[in-house]
Amino acid sequence: MTGGNGNGNGNSRGLGGAVTGVIDHIRESQVWTSVFRPGSPMRADNQDTPRNRSYVVMNNVLYHLHPVKVKRHGVRLSYTLCLGGLSFFLFIVLTITGIFLMFYYTPTSPQAYFDLEALNTDVAFGQLVRNMHRWGAHLMVLTVFLHMSRVFYHGAYKPPREFNWIVGVILLLLTLLMSFTGYLLPWDQLALWAVTVGTTMGRYAPVFGEQVSFALIGGVQITPDTLLRWYVLHVVFLPFILTLFMAVHFWRVRKDGGISGPL
Repeated sequence: MTGGNGNGNGNSRGLGGAVTGVIDHIRESQVWTSVFRPGSPMRADNQDTPRNRSYVVMNNVLYHLHPVKVKRHGVRLSYTLCLGGLSFFLFIVLTITGIFLMFYYTPTSPQAYFDLEALNTDVAFGQLVRNMHRWGAHLMVLTVFLHMSRVFYHGAYKPPREFNWIVGVILLLLTLLMSFTGYLLPWDQLALWAVTVGTTMGRYAPVFGEQVSFALIGGVQITPDTLLRWYVLHVVFLPFILTLFMAVHFWRVRKDGGISGPL
């Protein structure tokens, strides 16, 4: 019995050593090292050194959003409340749910209204997804506003972050425009009056007021073509501009030294 156990343990150790050798060979291969950059825990030559820790931050897409070194108080949840991250998360949720809604929406009058009514009754999980999209839009406006308030309260708009503060203000305006254009898409009485108010306000813009109103309406009065213009603004133009400014915003956060300003 003793000899049998010895042989079994020896075979187990031999098998384990063979598996370990295969794993080490894979981790040392050129394919593996080309995928995992220096400093990655997946590398066979990884060592826990400050240099390798910096490599992990610089070579990771998510970690790369932050500088290699940050102030200790800046990473506390109670300091930032993760309002910027929540705003970005809600943007992702709105993008996913918005793509779902696009499959069941026709930007024509009066079909747009009927499509949204059918979405609540005839499409599986349609009402759930629409409510997620609507409440997500409301929450995104709130979190972006609170994020701006937090940045202002902590003085994170001061040099060298003043340019990123301007980018943040533009992002707030784009978020409000996204919410407003989405509010019009049901094309009911509330939407028609909202278009009337919005385009009338645009008409009083300095210098180019009449041109702005004409571009938003698609003519001199509200027609079914107006809905198509606001739909394109909501699903193509504004999200594209918003994504560009978010990329600049994230890049400047890293280059300006972190997610928060001085105490």
